[in-house]
Amino acid sequence: MTLFTPPLMAKAVKTVDSMDMSERIRLADEIHVQQPQLLASVVVLHRMGSSYPQIEVALHILLVSYQAMKLSGHAWPMISEATQDACLRRLTGQIMLSEGLPEALQQQSVHLYIDEHPEPVLLAFAHEHLRQNDLLAVRTDAEKFLMLAVLNLVECIASVRDQARPLSGAQA
Repeated sequence: MTLFTPPLMAKAVKTVDSMDMSERIRLADEIHVQQPQLLASVVVLHRMGSSYPQIEVALHILLVSYQAMKLSGHAWPMISEATQDACLRRLTGQIMLSEGLPEALQQQSVHLYIDEHPEPVLLAFAHEHLRQNDLLAVRTDAEKFLMLAVLNLVECIASVRDQARPLSGAQA
């Protein structure tokens, strides 16, 4: 069962897009308290060579993802560094496995990954935002690290969704 439905994601995008800078900063401060590892995985991108406009793309995906978590009507567990590491190992393993395959099998592997993803709407949002900002081509190491950080953010959220508990009186 997916927690991130298209209407929920649309509402999260609309909410974040309508925020002014001070509201975005307050949301980032909330993320710092509730999900510090997720924020750290975006903030550290400057050390990996990402430009500020590129980091803004990853930050937007984080803000929308976190807003969607809030709108889901669930209390989410804090994502630990260990969870991030485990998700990154799985993600890089999947990527490395498909790298050696012929083009047709690579495409089939990507489609299987998407079809079986526990949160396909969240994954589609992140992928589309990267595409809109021309960050899917992975032309540089900085773009590679940015894409891995964003995809790992999605993987981390999806990996703990079964631990998210409905808030009392909230609609899920």
